[in-house]
Amino acid sequence: MTKITELSQLDLNGTYSYADYLTWRLEETVELIKGKIMAMSPAPNLKHQRISRNMLRPIDSYLRHKRCEVFVAPFDVKLYNSKKSKLTDQEVFSVVQPDLCVICDKEKLTEQGCNGAPDWIIEVLSPGNSKKEMRLKYDLYQENGVTEYWLVYPYEQAVYQFLLDKDTEKYQLFAMHAGDDIALPYLFPELDIDLADVFAE
Repeated sequence: MTKITELSQLDLNGTYSYADYLTWRLEETVELIKGKIMAMSPAPNLKHQRISRNMLRPIDSYLRHKRCEVFVAPFDVKLYNSKKSKLTDQEVFSVVQPDLCVICDKEKLTEQGCNGAPDWIIEVLSPGNSKKEMRLKYDLYQENGVTEYWLVYPYEQAVYQFLLDKDTEKYQLFAMHAGDDIALPYLFPELDIDLADVFAE
């Protein structure tokens, strides 16, 4: 079997499973969305990294000694329809690496990452990945039962907070925050996230 070390060795129009993904030894970071390879943007810029770090601090502090845990990229999250039972690696065709994700069900944690939908995902947009996060990942997270999804816009200093409606199984825009607002996660209403701190240079 040929060792896959470069993206050029793969058929970008092909369909791959998580089992395939685990065999690759690529320098580039990739994600799989419904079996299709999605090359990640270049390494996150300074603004992106600062915002991720600043967002992580209050979440990590709040969750310490609680049952939920926060994880940062790179961290594999295997996604599949939440109504199906746990699938084998050969049956999973979506694996993503959210900037931040919170997982409350310890049964979902594996040595490789998370097996199933996190409770809360936060994606910090970059100029090169906005379309992917806004369209493909929005649909993917919605279909796979991620309860709360935040999109963070670094240059606009804004956060869009989406919640999964249990009846329609569709996201609803729950709140929009900007500037120096205090953002409150629906899942953790006692957690105050000061956006002035998040967007601080």
